[in-house]
Amino acid sequence: MNYLAHLYLSGEDEELIVGNFIGDHVKGNHYLHFPAKVQEGILLHRQIDSFTDQHPVVRDCGRRFHTNYGRYSGIVTDVIFDHFLASGWQRYAVGTLRQFSKHVHAILLSKFIMLPLEVKLFLPFLVQHKRLESYAGLEGIYQSLAIMGRRTSLPQEAGFALRVLQQDYQPIKDEFEQFFPELVSFVENNFGVEIRKPS
Repeated sequence: MNYLAHLYLSGEDEELIVGNFIGDHVKGNHYLHFPAKVQEGILLHRQIDSFTDQHPVVRDCGRRFHTNYGRYSGIVTDVIFDHFLASGWQRYAVGTLRQFSKHVHAILLSKFIMLPLEVKLFLPFLVQHKRLESYAGLEGIYQSLAIMGRRTSLPQEAGFALRVLQQDYQPIKDEFEQFFPELVSFVENNFGVEIRKPS
């Protein structure tokens, strides 16, 4: 999953939120250099990614992007699933997406000193440009994939990804809505995370 989903799946614990957010940037046993609860968040991040990558619904969804993205198609699916979480936020969370974003921004900035260098470099941009909120719109998804195409090994195929998303919007949304509650249950039942949801 992408940033918004990882943050949402962290519950209320601030250090768990930090660990889950930085998980992609902490390799091997380097997680042991962090406080215990941050370590838990990093390991939770890895388990979320493993569950997601192995899920048949996610794999089926990713095949749509394989032509242009190849082995990176799962990353594209992660970003697009963040769109459906953001655009349907009221179904999954208490409060608005803006309130949530401001809350996690404050937590991450308060723990800035412990963040890996890569995260320190992009966090101010993420906050300034309201990247988490931007996922709710298709332009935000396009921009995220375009930025990743310029700064990482992800192919520069944001236009292709957006066309596929627009063409298959409802089927992809259906796949997200089938998969995401299973992921939430996996996290809650196996890691003791309490995720506040609408009653």
